[in-house]
Amino acid sequence: MALYSSRFSYTPETWTRLIDNPEVHRKTAQSYIEPVGGRLHGFSGTPSAHTTTTTYGRPENVSTAAVALAISGGGAPGSFETTVLLTVDEALDALRKAEQAQYRTPS
Repeated sequence: MALYSSRFSYTPETWTRLIDNPEVHRKTAQSYIEPVGGRLHGFSGTPSAHTTTTTYGRPENVSTAAVALAISGGGAPGSFETTVLLTVDEALDALRKAEQAQYRTPS
């Protein structure tokens, strides 16, 4: 199962709704990750431009993209960014394959 990390920030309107009605967002995250075959590994807030980070596994990229589109289209996040996370072994494989790409710096 591939691992992903999504980081997002809330709009001012969403912050207003959360202040008026605080809720546990971990359960909300599970409700949109698990129905498409995913598993939530972590959900945390951060004191940065991206106020919330989720880490989760999904069987394939299309489901991940579908959920990202649904969340972004819902209007609650001001920004939404998803990153594929590589294991150490996957990163080493990528480094080995990079040599095969034969990239040359433009002259």
